[in-house]
Amino acid sequence: MAKAAVALRYGAAGTAAAGLAYGGYSYYQNKRNGKNILDSSIGGHSSSLLSSIHYADPLETPTPPGMRPHAFWTPPRRQEMINDLRGLARDGTDTKSAQEREFDLLVIGGGATGAGCTLDAATRGLRVAMVERDDFASGTSSKSTKLVHGGVRYLQKAIMGLDYEQWKMVREALHERKTFLKIAPYLSNELPILLPVYTWWQLPYFWIGCKMYDLLAGKQGISSSYIMGRDKTLESFPMLRAENLVGSMVYFDGQHNDARMNSALAVTAAAHGAVVANHVEVTSLIKEKDEATGKETVRGAMMRDNETGEEWAVKAKGVINATGPFSDAILKMDEPGMADIVAPSSGVHLVLPSYFSPKNMGMLDPATTDGRVVFFLPWEGGVVAGTTDTRCQVEADPKPSEKEIEWILSEIRRFLSPDVKIRRGDVLSAWSGIRPLVRDPKAANTKDLVRNHMIHVSESGLITIAGGKWTTYREMAKETVDKAVDAFGLKPLRDCQTESVRLIGSHAWSDTMFIKLVQNFGVDLEVAKHLAHNYGDRAWAVCALGDQRGAQFPSLGERIHPLYPFIDAEVRYAVQYEYALSVVDVVGRRLRLAFLDAQAARESLPKIVDIMAGELGWDESRKRAERRKGLEYLTTMGLPDSILDEDKEASARTPSEVASQRRQGYVNLRTTGSLDFLDPASYYRRGVFSAEEIGAILSAFSEFDVHGDGHIEVKDIRPFFESINVPEPPEGLTAILESARINAADPAAAVEFEQMFDVLAGIKEAVQSKGRLPKENLGLNQIPTHRSGGGV
Repeated sequence: MAKAAVALRYGAAGTAAAGLAYGGYSYYQNKRNGKNILDSSIGGHSSSLLSSIHYADPLETPTPPGMRPHAFWTPPRRQEMINDLRGLARDGTDTKSAQEREFDLLVIGGGATGAGCTLDAATRGLRVAMVERDDFASGTSSKSTKLVHGGVRYLQKAIMGLDYEQWKMVREALHERKTFLKIAPYLSNELPILLPVYTWWQLPYFWIGCKMYDLLAGKQGISSSYIMGRDKTLESFPMLRAENLVGSMVYFDGQHNDARMNSALAVTAAAHGAVVANHVEVTSLIKEKDEATGKETVRGAMMRDNETGEEWAVKAKGVINATGPFSDAILKMDEPGMADIVAPSSGVHLVLPSYFSPKNMGMLDPATTDGRVVFFLPWEGGVVAGTTDTRCQVEADPKPSEKEIEWILSEIRRFLSPDVKIRRGDVLSAWSGIRPLVRDPKAANTKDLVRNHMIHVSESGLITIAGGKWTTYREMAKETVDKAVDAFGLKPLRDCQTESVRLIGSHAWSDTMFIKLVQNFGVDLEVAKHLAHNYGDRAWAVCALGDQRGAQFPSLGERIHPLYPFIDAEVRYAVQYEYALSVVDVVGRRLRLAFLDAQAARESLPKIVDIMAGELGWDESRKRAERRKGLEYLTTMGLPDSILDEDKEASARTPSEVASQRRQGYVNLRTTGSLDFLDPASYYRRGVFSAEEIGAILSAFSEFDVHGDGHIEVKDIRPFFESINVPEPPEGLTAILESARINAADPAAAVEFEQMFDVLAGIKEAVQSKGRLPKENLGLNQIPTHRSGGGV
């Protein structure tokens, strides 16, 4: 009866939207009644939203772009994938022959390269499996600069050094940039990047370089570079340092959401018949004697499901090692005495608030103090800044050092206006990604690093692909599978298809579909744009899993955090459709909240854990463990280790103590007190001062404001500092007072509260930065720029 009323009032489109929204509600009813959602009726069609539909391209749909697809392909459940890996039928029965149990290829590693190899092999008609010890994109593939680029700097090196290999690498990357924009248009986009110019002779130099970049790219549907004068440059990028500015050169490159791109590759591979499983670890390689050659050859691997602890063997005609920085660990399973081929390099990136950059334009500083470049790019509502290039050790979750963070901040300060102050507290997130720079073990000089990527075939037939960068993942995968077909005598049904295979979410997406999401589901505009941009046509399925809010508008979708457009339905979608198994999988790789704002991610952990617990049946013990793992992960994203101690203290509080703390949350701004400038936690705070500290400053200032006119005098500054225990910097106050436009030479000069606030903020930043600021020789440029292999 209710559906009929909807149809009469809103017509067919309204019926479809109401049916989908009803599907989200029905999910909970079915869950409560113990039914499987795949058996549910959604929108009046039996399993129309969540059933498997097979086309020539299994993801193809006759639906016009921007409209709701008539049906969605649904990825197999993780247990079905595990059954397939174990040599069983997907329902768990033991009905396969020995030949059916063996894969053509086993790919180890679920990053960009591993997922790319898996999709390439699957679309050729090969039977392929991919396993990942942690999660898809859990390593380097989620920690890039988010650019899809050929590399302007590499082109400069190619021209200046007459280096054909560099030239070829740039040309290949520019071709792959075009492919990115074609196969995943909702996840990637073009981005104008500004090169500020401070000397006249640089303008024609940059113009020639950028025009050659355009020429090398050919006709790709990406805008051409152009020059802007001084005034237009400052109008477009008002945060830029204006002193001595001549103008700017603007060129265009691509940008993407790296971890979501990685997940889309893995799920698309599954749609084409691949078996993909995250949180499954290879513990050893299986070797058998080749009858033709008499040599021991790699023919599979022993697996362990890190969720259950179960172990089993997987047989394959060939094995591909695509584990990035961890390549040596797999190589040593094959040849224990083999020398390391990976020369790991740490690249640190920061995320700053959006107000530090225009919404739709990035910037590149081509001349940092150590000779490399720094990017400053808008991304997903924040600003990504980086990167460094420092030798490091290989580890699963590296932490960015405070000195590397301060080095990036100091470089950014050089090209921004003096009025734009960037503090450590402005850093919303910071992460370190390990670039797998590689040495060719078969080269004459094994100490030299390979410029791009390398494919190595061991004596036992193990294929290792390492090096390269995100932009060229598809070409790297193509070359690797070509090598595997030749090395293992495989018989694919067709040649490489990945240049034209669109990724999941692309088939019925349009750049205006967010309007339909607003109209049909009642989600707010920011959420609708976010969903369309991150899920493509799958945004319809996400909305179908959202909670009804009961409000007139927005009527669907509860935000995970009030400052960001992520909603509850995305967590459910990540679990059901994208193989998310832990809170870190969701907060780091599916929602990207940890990368955008680590503190917001910390505040969102309880809500995300509760939703996942409902999906995966977690008990209280597992929920506590997941919250703890989430906090540990966030200490690698720029938050201090002290949050782990705070978590222990919070867990030990009784309910009455928690309630009492909440009642004491109101701050009396007239309360006197002192400032703790050495509080380590406040170094990471978004605002310079807490509410309590602001209250202490206001109270003390009012005591020295004897005339009640909002001013004190210069002679009052030191007594004012003593009253609230403010330490005077060793270098004195003169420079800080001058930066706040205070005439320190006149004892009777008036000082306004806003000026004193700026002075206190400057002192606090100076005191807290002591010991963290980079020394003159920090060693961040240990790897020559032209040898860094792109790495982003």
